Amino acid sequence: MRIALVTGHVSPDPAARRSTSADPRGQALRVAALAGTLADLGHQVTVYARKDSPARPRSESAGGVRFEYVPAGPAAALPEDRLLPQLGAFSDALAQRWRQNPPDVVHAHFWTSGLAALAATRGTRVPVVQTFHSLAAPHKTTRPAQDPAVRTRLERLVARTVRTVLAGNSAELSELAGLGVPRAAITVVPFGVDTSKFEPGGATARRSKRPRLLAAAPSSAEHGLDTLIRALAALPGAELLIAGGPPRAEIFEDPVLQGLARLAERAGVSDRVMFTGKVSPPRVPALLRSADLFVHVASDEPTGILPVEAMACGTPVVASTEGADQDAVVDGATGVLVRPGNPSALARRIRQLLSSPMLLEGFGIAAADRARSRYSWERVGQETVAAYERAS
Repeated sequence: MRIALVTGHVSPDPAARRSTSADPRGQALRVAALAGTLADLGHQVTVYARKDSPARPRSESAGGVRFEYVPAGPAAALPEDRLLPQLGAFSDALAQRWRQNPPDVVHAHFWTSGLAALAATRGTRVPVVQTFHSLAAPHKTTRPAQDPAVRTRLERLVARTVRTVLAGNSAELSELAGLGVPRAAITVVPFGVDTSKFEPGGATARRSKRPRLLAAAPSSAEHGLDTLIRALAALPGAELLIAGGPPRAEIFEDPVLQGLARLAERAGVSDRVMFTGKVSPPRVPALLRSADLFVHVASDEPTGILPVEAMACGTPVVASTEGADQDAVVDGATGVLVRPGNPSALARRIRQLLSSPMLLEGFGIAAADRARSRYSWERVGQETVAAYERAS
């Protein structure tokens, strides 16, 4: 099958393509990882991205995948409000390429790429499949210049026009249904994890003898870390490691991390809350293995993959009942699900797990097994191809 992946950002580095934790843009490496997986399954894969740097060549190949960088507007990374005016030139260039060598299917990533892909395939029989990675909502918006209502209207247009929408989880499926997309046109295909890298064996980061809770630095407004820090006050002896974010030297220039540090002081747990700063990709698996529990109680992060990476490393996960992780975390088997915003309930569930090492070990074994069986890139690639075939 000739597969065209269309994306706003891409990272062709074969060494990095399967590590979704390496790039804060996330989407770039997820697309590259999917492309490599599809190529490994025997398909002819080309990734089309807008040229976002003068250093980008016209095209290159890596890991059996061809990457084409299409000139459209300035050769620089652009925010959404400046990217939209460039989509016409981007789609025209795609249409010209595809008239000469049409793909069997086009898979667009993020809503702007969906608009470009639909315009480029207008008047043809080439099916377009869409992955949004995230959907707009007024309470999630972080760019004051971006009107979420406009983005929502365009997302609805894309979702109702493409042949199939791939949702990352059941929470996103519900959001898409709320946009009026027929459920029959939506297929849930999660993002994958490199289970050869994220697995229970291997090196473990250094740690103290205290029970360790690990959490990711905030990537959304509803990160839930304030609830976790308040819960830590009822977990004497446990430590909390907040990983990621800006480089270590710049941690407390970040206003969100500053606020969390002040909250830890007020809660009397500042001596047990540590911030790692930016973590290099090779260190991520060892850090995940060092934790007794990975706690991820964000309620609006649709594409977070760290919890599944933690599970693949044999670390049980405590997650929110309202977040995207409820698909991955089997409550009472691979971890626990808790209602957001309740520090006492969160502390109680964590205390129950930490007080039973055998239960914790059993959860870790089950978590790794679920990550291997449900979230390996090979399975995700096979499910994606099946969705392409249904759309054709």
